[in-house]
Amino acid sequence: MITLTFLGATGTVTGSRYLVEAHGRRILIDAGLFQGPKELRARNWEPLPIEASSLAAVVLTHAHIDHTGFLPRLVKDGFAGPTFATTPTVRLLQVVLPDAGHLQEEEARYANKVGSSKHAPALPLFTVTDAQQALRTVRSLAFGQSWPLYPGCEFRYHRQGHILGAAAVELKLKTAGGDHTTVYFSGDVGRYDVPILKMPEPYPGSTYLVVESTYGDRLHDAGDARDQLADAIDEAVERGGVILIPAFAIARPQEILTYCPS
Repeated sequence: MITLTFLGATGTVTGSRYLVEAHGRRILIDAGLFQGPKELRARNWEPLPIEASSLAAVVLTHAHIDHTGFLPRLVKDGFAGPTFATTPTVRLLQVVLPDAGHLQEEEARYANKVGSSKHAPALPLFTVTDAQQALRTVRSLAFGQSWPLYPGCEFRYHRQGHILGAAAVELKLKTAGGDHTTVYFSGDVGRYDVPILKMPEPYPGSTYLVVESTYGDRLHDAGDARDQLADAIDEAVERGGVILIPAFAIARPQEILTYCPS
C-alpha cells in the first residue's frame, strides 16, 4: 500500500512537504518553509505528525527556501539523511541554507532586543550551524538517471527549468503484485525560452501526478520579455523616473543581467 500525505503547500503556496509511505518506509519529497504572514510562519514551529528520525530519505526538487528551508530543522530534530538533490541545487543550497540560518538568528536576536516575542528568550527555528549540519546529509545526483532509494523504490530527476537545478521527481514504487506505481512530483514548473536555463522536459506520464498549480488559473503573457523590459526602461527614462525591480535573488536577477549585461 502506498500512502501520500500533504504536509504543506496546500491552502497556500509555500511549505512544500509531501510524505510518501510505502514498503514500511517513509520518504519526504521537499522540506520547505512556510513563508508569508505570521500565521503561516508559525506553522514552521508545529511538530510533524511523524518523527524526523523515521524518514528513510528526503528528495529535494530545487533550492528555493519554500522547498528546502525546513531541512536544517529536520536534521536538528533527528533526521540523519540521506538527502538528495541535483548538482546545481546542491551548490545553491551551500549558499541559501546558511543564509537562511543567519536570518533566523538575526530575527531572534532582534525579537529579544525589542521584546517583541512572547517567548523568553526568542529562539531561531534553526541556526547557521544547523544549516551546515544539514548540508552534510545532502548527496548530489545527475538528471535523467534512475537512483535507488531502497529495494523496491527508485526515482529519477527530470529538468523543470524554473531555476538552476530545478527538477521534477519521478518516484517508482514496486507493488505487491510485482508491477510498479509511479508518482510524479512536478516541483515548480518553469517557463520555456528562459535565456539562462534549459527548457523543462515533457511530462513522461505516471500513475499519479502531483503538480504545482500556483498559476493554474491564468496564462502567462506571450510577449517577449526582453522587449517588455526595454519598453519599461524607455518609459522610465523618458519621464526621468527610477527603475526598481523587486525579485528573488535566484534566477530573475540573473535573467535581467543577461538582458542588460552593461
